[in-house]
Amino acid sequence: MAKYSRVDGRKSSYCSTAAVVVFLAFCLVGIWTFTSSSVVPGQSPELSSQETGNEEKQTLQESVSKQFDDTSGDLSEDATREIVTSLPKVTGNTDEESWNSADENREENHGNETSDEKIESENEQKTVDGNGGNGDGEMNSREGESNLENGQAEPEESSDGKNYDEASEDKIKNVYREAILNEETNEKNQDENSEQSAVENTESDENNQTSNEVLPAAAQSEILTESTTQIGAWSTQAEESQNEKKSQQSSPSRQNDGHRWKVCKSTAGPDYIPCLDNWQVIRKLPSTKHYEHRERHCPDEAPSCLVPLPEGYKRSIKWPKSRDKIWYYNVPHTKLAEVKGHQNWVKVTGEYLTFPGGGTQFKNGALHYIDFIQKSVPEIAWGKRSRVILDVGCGVASFGGYLFERDVLAMSFAPKDEHEAQVQFALERGIPAISNVMGTKRLPFPSSVFDLVHCARCRVPWHVEGGKLLLELNRVLRPGGYFVWSATPVYQKLPEDVGIWQEMSRLTKSMCWDLVTVKKDRLNAVGAAIYRKPTSNDCYNRRSKNVPPLCEESDDPNAAWNVPLQACMHKVPEDSTERGSLWPAQWPERLEQPPYWLNSQIGVYGKVAQEDFTEDYNHWKTVVSQSYLNGMGIDWSSVRNVMDMKAVYGGFAAALKDLKVWVMNVVPIDSLDTLPVIYERGLFGIHHDWCESFNTYPRTYDVLHADHLFSSIQKRCKLVSVIAEVDRILRPEGKLIVRDTAETISEVESMAKSLQWEIRMIYSKDGQGFLCVRKKFWRPTEEEPIKSAIV
Repeated sequence: MAKYSRVDGRKSSYCSTAAVVVFLAFCLVGIWTFTSSSVVPGQSPELSSQETGNEEKQTLQESVSKQFDDTSGDLSEDATREIVTSLPKVTGNTDEESWNSADENREENHGNETSDEKIESENEQKTVDGNGGNGDGEMNSREGESNLENGQAEPEESSDGKNYDEASEDKIKNVYREAILNEETNEKNQDENSEQSAVENTESDENNQTSNEVLPAAAQSEILTESTTQIGAWSTQAEESQNEKKSQQSSPSRQNDGHRWKVCKSTAGPDYIPCLDNWQVIRKLPSTKHYEHRERHCPDEAPSCLVPLPEGYKRSIKWPKSRDKIWYYNVPHTKLAEVKGHQNWVKVTGEYLTFPGGGTQFKNGALHYIDFIQKSVPEIAWGKRSRVILDVGCGVASFGGYLFERDVLAMSFAPKDEHEAQVQFALERGIPAISNVMGTKRLPFPSSVFDLVHCARCRVPWHVEGGKLLLELNRVLRPGGYFVWSATPVYQKLPEDVGIWQEMSRLTKSMCWDLVTVKKDRLNAVGAAIYRKPTSNDCYNRRSKNVPPLCEESDDPNAAWNVPLQACMHKVPEDSTERGSLWPAQWPERLEQPPYWLNSQIGVYGKVAQEDFTEDYNHWKTVVSQSYLNGMGIDWSSVRNVMDMKAVYGGFAAALKDLKVWVMNVVPIDSLDTLPVIYERGLFGIHHDWCESFNTYPRTYDVLHADHLFSSIQKRCKLVSVIAEVDRILRPEGKLIVRDTAETISEVESMAKSLQWEIRMIYSKDGQGFLCVRKKFWRPTEEEPIKSAIV
């Protein structure tokens, strides 16, 4: 100023005025900063200064009690407001475009992890740590407590008489990072040419959503707690199967404290399925005549490594577009297109694999073929009487994919064989399928559960060895259900075909199956024979020869886990109180009706079974509607394949019925065997032992749901191996939702962090907890050779 005053007196006056203005401005900012610290309870001055000028994207609209309990209305409106304002917030750059651009660079351009992704992950960590976090990217409600103690309004009491500053002594960590605000993809108005860039570099604009997770209040907690008393009417699949097989090994394991992950090195590479790629055992099989090499042969110890991603892997295309095309690099196999392209199975079209909707028996499209079956036997009534079907030797599952248009669920299966990746194609398309084979063991389903069984050139020799394989279909088919057989012996006159037809005719007649009709589809130049299973034992009793024989009374038809096949038939239940004696109600009524055969037996949760069923359904409807759909930042429009890893009555799946998703209900073999209930209500599922790998390809499910599974599974096997299996099954950007004990939640959270997964939400109270995480594209660099899986 002195220098300028010697040159121009006007500058001296100007500068002195500016100095005063600047000084006053600093004073005003200081006063505002000091006073604003008490405006928003639970927020530190540092957070307040960072939020200045930014639009607040998210407010918690409901109280903690309503968020995490099934009941509502326990708090007054004032109390709700007090609690909401006392919760800490994650802040920083809340500009929506900044979040979106970060997500684009981090989550859209996938294949190999970029350095930008690593840098951003570090920045995310620093952002949360610098804004009230606890150093690991989480928010803790105790920060809100500190402000309440510093002269702010005292919270009102909750309905149970506890102050919320006391209740907050329970662990509450409610994490909302930028991905929760910005995940929903903006693909609605894009054409095919723009779709490529949409998936490779799409804006992720997730709807602003608030946490509204629901955990059971005291009044509802019994719904989620299975009775510890073993009820006579209920048994586990393991118990049922124990008397039907020679041995079932189970080895106790210890928990692995370390989480240093490695990439699985195997011959199958990105397609590794541990129990189907155990070449160490397959090479030593004495025979493969009965497809033993396509059956499950699990390694002695489940792997705890991570399956690599295919090079160039991208986010899967959304349903329903995915039914017609998928990214080539997600399933980079062309052999099936070369062999079956002329039958319209699959074709390579640029960077896509396209599916014209054809098959060996329906080259001109599945819908015409589906309608052909309906016209042949109108009583089939797709989507009404026939709701849950089994498709044997499904190929790429176009039959099941187009049955969705008729409101039919198809459990499709095919082996992992020379028809390269056929089941993987199906799942990538968003169509239900599992890898399985009709070999030497029973299918992993209960008896009398499928409304219809379909085989279109499925290459299964039904007539050999006393019809053992066809008798297995008889076991899983409902009394009165249909078997649709579309194969060359039905409509061709070559000597081999004529011989097979004659053998099938003798076999089906001795099984008392009624040949309803034989029809020819002139458009596709194929034919189909449609049979019906009897609804009584009259025909069995009139047979002159007991061939095939009836099974022994001690043979449990529901035992299905590792049980050897037998060439016998089980009697049809005729007592009106027995399952299978009556056909279920038509769809969709059967979804909500308790099965007639539950009667007065005690249910899983200790109440009368029908009441148990109803309360379970009401519980999951509340949880799904108030929490899962709106409160966790999940864009359900991008979700297609869902798995309930520990289903009971199928209530979770039933609550999702209005979404364009399908749910694989898994009933663990050590849980009470409620799988027949799930089928009875028009849903489907499978038995499984989670100490082993699931019969699916890697990266095939969008959402996995585990309700008190992990705490129970630790009694028999290593949790780290189960989490590795979860990682194998889940698609990148897929979500894992866990409800379990607080201790187990903490263990799973620790492993999720070591996997570089994003913690979307975590909460615990009274020894119970909830966790939602999102898998990322991260893979470790170090490899772990899997000796059993290397040819």
